[in-house]
Amino acid sequence: MQFELNKFISEAVTEREESLFSEDLKTRDVLLHEKIKDKSMLVIGGAGTIGSSYIKAALRYAPRTLYVIDNDENGLTELVRDIRSTFTLPAGFEIHTYPIDFGDPIFEKILENEGPFDIVANFAAHKHVRSEKDPYSIEAMLNNNVIKAKNLLDQLARHKPSHFFCVSTDKAANPVNVMGASKKIMEYLILAYSEQFKITTARFANVAFSNGSLPFGFTQRMLKMQPLSSPGNIKRYFVSPQEAGELCLIACMLGDNGDIFFPKLGEEHMKTFATIAERYLEALGYTPDHCRTEEEARNKAARLDKTSRQYPVYFFESDTSGEKTFEEFYTDEEELDLDSFRQLGVIKNAARRPLEEMVSIISRIEKLFTQKGLRKEAVIDELKRIIPSFQHIETGKSLDQRM
Repeated sequence: MQFELNKFISEAVTEREESLFSEDLKTRDVLLHEKIKDKSMLVIGGAGTIGSSYIKAALRYAPRTLYVIDNDENGLTELVRDIRSTFTLPAGFEIHTYPIDFGDPIFEKILENEGPFDIVANFAAHKHVRSEKDPYSIEAMLNNNVIKAKNLLDQLARHKPSHFFCVSTDKAANPVNVMGASKKIMEYLILAYSEQFKITTARFANVAFSNGSLPFGFTQRMLKMQPLSSPGNIKRYFVSPQEAGELCLIACMLGDNGDIFFPKLGEEHMKTFATIAERYLEALGYTPDHCRTEEEARNKAARLDKTSRQYPVYFFESDTSGEKTFEEFYTDEEELDLDSFRQLGVIKNAARRPLEEMVSIISRIEKLFTQKGLRKEAVIDELKRIIPSFQHIETGKSLDQRM
């Protein structure tokens, strides 16, 4: 059976025939061409779903050069193949990809020798709530989302771009998990540097079938003839990969310094992962076979053959640490601009802290991880001191304990 994933996302997940941001893009088409045409771009974390979608959105406006940094070598290879297979690029267009970490000294050489770049966007981040199992995983997350982000900002302060964008998350609004807290600190950090060059960011919904996401996992389970499993009680907002890239491009190019963008989505747009799983199976010609336990689902999956038209699914009530039962893009204290864009809201007065304070905070975080026998609880307590609104949800259970 022929299956078009993008069509499925449009029909069954976002339920939108065209991009949520199509009208905002149309009304600002000339302005976007003026800001991007013949400009140099540096995209960090550009091989991932959002980063690559951002690149494809930007290529419509004819930048002159594109540098892409990502430690996923295979992802960079696929990105180039995808671009060359999708776009008719100008003869003088240059694309350079480097499978390195943006914390690597080689990256600093690229910035020093090839920059300054007109447009810089950073998508390199730990994005999974599951990445807070213990002090080691939390240290890796904070190192990537905060400490290396500061090093990047220090470098950009010496090689100033006209536009800098760093992706955030809806989970930074009233965070309940370490990932959201790390991104909230990142927001404080980039806003502290906004006095030195223009910086914008965006909080947005789940990107449907993005690499590593639960819906993406459905495709992998089907390839391996394994059961589909998801929380049955968790509702989320979803945007398509195309919409994610367009949102970030609009925020990067059209936002004012310090703006935080978010999509205008109402509760009627929310869906459970279980609903998406069922619709995905139905699109492939299967009927969901609801199981009461993981073991029952695994046993039924082991008996699947080419004639099977029922497919085992296991839906459960979420009970893992850091899992928010609802999503929000902003807090009551934040000032909103809901008029400048048709389908985008903008937070205009996001909380800021002086750069000196942020340097001190990051020093405390680094010192914390030098302690022997450091426990997760001590890290959570430190994050609560940094972010008083951080209400961590701890159940003692990790997503790694789920199928």
